[in-house]
Amino acid sequence: MDVRIQISMVFHLDKCIGCHTCSISCKNVWTDRKGAEYMWWNNVETKPGTGYPTLWEDQEKYKGGWEKKDSVLKPKLQGKLKGLLNIFYNPFLPTIDDYYEPWTYRYSDLFDSPPMDDQPSARPISLITGKTIDVESGPNWDDDLSGTPFYAKNDPNLKNLTEEEKNIIFEMENIFHFYLPRICNHCLNPTCVAVCPSGAIYKRGEDGIVLVSQDKCRGWRMCVSGCPYKKVYYNYETGKSEKCILCYPRVETGQAPMCFHSCVGRIRYMGVLLYDAEKIESAIKSEDKDIVKSQLDLILDPFDNKVIENLKKKGIKEEIIEYAQNSPVYKFVKKFKIALPLHPEFRTLPMLFYVPPLLPVKAKKENCKLRLLESFFSEPENFRAPIKYLASLFSAGDENLIKDVYKRLIAVRIFKRWKEVGDLKDEEKDKYLKEAGLDEKELEEIFELTSIASIEKRFVIPPSGREEMIDDVYKFKGETGFGYKRKPERRW
Repeated sequence: MDVRIQISMVFHLDKCIGCHTCSISCKNVWTDRKGAEYMWWNNVETKPGTGYPTLWEDQEKYKGGWEKKDSVLKPKLQGKLKGLLNIFYNPFLPTIDDYYEPWTYRYSDLFDSPPMDDQPSARPISLITGKTIDVESGPNWDDDLSGTPFYAKNDPNLKNLTEEEKNIIFEMENIFHFYLPRICNHCLNPTCVAVCPSGAIYKRGEDGIVLVSQDKCRGWRMCVSGCPYKKVYYNYETGKSEKCILCYPRVETGQAPMCFHSCVGRIRYMGVLLYDAEKIESAIKSEDKDIVKSQLDLILDPFDNKVIENLKKKGIKEEIIEYAQNSPVYKFVKKFKIALPLHPEFRTLPMLFYVPPLLPVKAKKENCKLRLLESFFSEPENFRAPIKYLASLFSAGDENLIKDVYKRLIAVRIFKRWKEVGDLKDEEKDKYLKEAGLDEKELEEIFELTSIASIEKRFVIPPSGREEMIDDVYKFKGETGFGYKRKPERRW
């Protein structure tokens, strides 16, 4: 057993209201500068939809993630030899049109306009070329457009649905959508690290955060293609790659990242997970149907004496073990089993987990009136979002995993309705609890964690105590903070 520490996250999708506050706070702190205008380290997409950049889930187009051939795992992009031959040419990069061409407005048109009968308007101009453009897309251009033929119907996750099933979900009374916030997953087996020819991308040993060294990066951009979630970006001004750094200066002091802290819906949770590094190879070589179970088997019980002993041998403080035992992520993922990874079939072992959305229930039309289906809580087939679609997103196609999560989430609703409203019989409540495999104490704990948890319970982050590693903190005063310590320069 080789116990390691990973800072991990959970997003509860039923609570996301699509306000984009997380995206704006991240944008203002980290990517508000020349060359980074089109970067959104945190973005919120509408599903079904094509996302940002367009069709990022289509790995036949972008060659991201890993693929397994004859029990050998290779980056889908290329091996070492092919990587060397293609180092000056990568045909699988998203273009600026796949993101969007960033723009501003020529405000001088307003101030310098001569007197005339019509109100002057400011023309949009490209932030890249400085020329006037017609704005045609943006990072959330398809926001809320769940029924459109251009966005929702081109969602790659609909490929497993039959034409009849697709037509049913796009009927007006069956249309659904939910919001999918995305950041870098800080994977255990990141492809961006594997395909980088410069060795510039690395995963920190102390907390598992994946970073790009701006000194080592040579701008080959293999990482942009290699990341299946398209969360590495190329800065055309500096010639370097950039990505989400999980606000590590804040995390090191025990504070949540900006997008977590500013989340209006309080959908975000952060904490420590302990995992066995010796099992990573067997986990990533699992069959698709077993990949989620293999990933969850990596995660260790922080109350296990063997795990605690292993950590103490490595000199890990007991304080860190307490943080792992109180981690909300451990409770969501392992204890209550209601959070799943996004697209586990990419085999990067993402460390960001999602609680799937229950969404509003469906109704049927009778005499021009809509009535709720009588069994809308008991039959997953009656849910507004098809199980097959959610399975494509969160369980590599395994519909039973989604159904198991829903049994637990529905049991919470039934239990609270039985307790607070009192219109359900004890037998009915007991039936749902038995199917979910949870007792009343656990259901109360899930309710508290998902509904009324305080900020101290949502973010349980151990400070790393960097100041203890420095003899003279005043010597380093003024050398930390935002911006570059040394201005990056192009190499050509």
